Amino acid sequence: MKSYRVLIVDDEPVIRLDLRTMLEAMGHVVVGEADNGTDALHLARTLQPDLVIADIMMPEMDGIELSRRLAQERIAPVLILTAYSEPEMIAGADRAGVLGYLVKPFREADLAPAIQVAISRYRELRALETQALNLTQELQARRRIGRAKRVLIQQLGLSEEEAFRRLQQTAEQTGKSLAEVADAILLAYQVQPEPE
Repeated sequence: MKSYRVLIVDDEPVIRLDLRTMLEAMGHVVVGEADNGTDALHLARTLQPDLVIADIMMPEMDGIELSRRLAQERIAPVLILTAYSEPEMIAGADRAGVLGYLVKPFREADLAPAIQVAISRYRELRALETQALNLTQELQARRRIGRAKRVLIQQLGLSEEEAFRRLQQTAEQTGKSLAEVADAILLAYQVQPEPE
């Protein structure tokens, strides 16, 4: 199993010590520890761990709020370790973006697969977000290119094929992308951008 950089968050020093011992025995590196969610959020922002393992019930900021903020800021996946298995707690953790939920007491044999699943799911989510962003940007670029073609057709009396060829030639000559050339044309003819 791969070694991960882990931040431990629990208000019980004994639990943190046990967890540190287990994680280090598994080959992971504990990069930090916190006894409350506020300190944990600051440490996570600073240390950029691969995984945060947190208790639900903590002072200052509970594990659910910590998880929500870490998910929002896309810092690290969260694995909740808790003594609570009530459906409301599980639902709250799910809504907060928690990627693993393990009920205490747990063993190393339980912890290892939970860690792997949480990190794998997190990576899949980030990859899907990147893919969605790339598709959105591609769609927006295509719209701008289409609008620039229409401008060239209207302003210069070109056919659609000629307008596109003109865009391509300009892109090749300037070393710019088609979208960049389209943006320049739209700007030159003062065409207002469409709302996204």
